[in-house]
Amino acid sequence: MLPDYDECKRDYNIEAYGMSAATSDTRSDPLYTPSQRARRDATVWTLVQGILAPIQFLVCAVSLILVLRYLLTGDGYFAATVSILIKTALLYTIMVTGAIWEKVVFGQYLFAPAFFWEDVVSFVVIALHTVYLYGLLTQSIAPQQLMLITLAAYVTYFVNATQFLLKLRRARLDTATPRGHPA
Repeated sequence: MLPDYDECKRDYNIEAYGMSAATSDTRSDPLYTPSQRARRDATVWTLVQGILAPIQFLVCAVSLILVLRYLLTGDGYFAATVSILIKTALLYTIMVTGAIWEKVVFGQYLFAPAFFWEDVVSFVVIALHTVYLYGLLTQSIAPQQLMLITLAAYVTYFVNATQFLLKLRRARLDTATPRGHPA
């Protein structure tokens, strides 16, 4: 006989990893405990993330246009490459500052249960950007393939950005809706 959902949730702490039942009518635990929320609101790293995230998004959007232009026309390789390098520098910066933010708020640098899957996808994005850098610096990957790697990185980045926007929305709903009432 299979265990019921509540038993699995308790034994495996499913909701801590963002995997609550899609059919559940009740809200899961809030994203932040009161002390975590206080630390989040008090740290300068929240502001840093709030500034870097939209800048990174804008740079990514411009870079995507330049990469697509290169792939479609063969023109603009240098501009596309510079834009990818700027996006990569922002990505690495936001990952380091985000890890510091996570340490301040949750007590660990990465993979805090509240942001576990966002961190996992972030590492895929970082891995793809790092492969791009390796290929560029060693000239071991042709320009066309470098741009295709970048497209994969950007698609993954947009998935990751969506994850974070959904978490931001959830955090706002947690503060707007009293616990125990549907959102």
